[in-house]
Amino acid sequence: MLEIADRAADSRFVESPESAATRALQDVARLFYDRNWALGTSGNYSVVLDHSPLKLLVTASGKDKRGLTDLDFVTVDGEGRTLQAAPGAKPSAETRLHTVLAQDAGVGAVLHTHSVWNTLLSDLLAEQRVLRLSGYEMLKGLSGVTTHETTVEIAIFENTQDIPALAREVRSRIDARDPALRHAFLIRAHGLYTWGVDLAEARRHVEILEFLFEVTARKMAISSAK
Repeated sequence: MLEIADRAADSRFVESPESAATRALQDVARLFYDRNWALGTSGNYSVVLDHSPLKLLVTASGKDKRGLTDLDFVTVDGEGRTLQAAPGAKPSAETRLHTVLAQDAGVGAVLHTHSVWNTLLSDLLAEQRVLRLSGYEMLKGLSGVTTHETTVEIAIFENTQDIPALAREVRSRIDARDPALRHAFLIRAHGLYTWGVDLAEARRHVEILEFLFEVTARKMAISSAK
């Protein structure tokens, strides 16, 4: 009887999905801060808690990403409306981008970074409206890519304060199976959005893409100096 009672007591301490997601996003935020991919209050991150109906845990607006506390997160619905939050916490103005991406059943997490390299490239290549990455072994770190002998396209959108309009454009192009929105997109002079089936895959995509952005930018600088 004592053994059964002990098991019952232990079950009360099983971590909830919200708590697990909070802890995991705190770890990701510290990693990205340490890598200079999202300094200060820049960037925002989310994990899908449920797809039916859609519910996400997202980082609250204006929070320093190097030291997120348990109170620095907001639970939102599929329209980005707050379902649960600590007093004074509110979702980022860009939350609607997270929710439109998370509408796909294959998306379990969305990450947004503001690195030096993605900011520079999204600005320098904005007129082309796409960044092309070809021939690098690191491309195989992206979901579905099995060879370096390929080209991955990353769409570049103009920066705007009209996030609902941008979200509709992103959703429309994803629905149309635009290959430049297979893994990620950039916003001009702003930053990167990428996603994955879970937080681990989304984090890996950030790591792979940030590496490739730096390689690309450095290669462009070397070529222009010749």
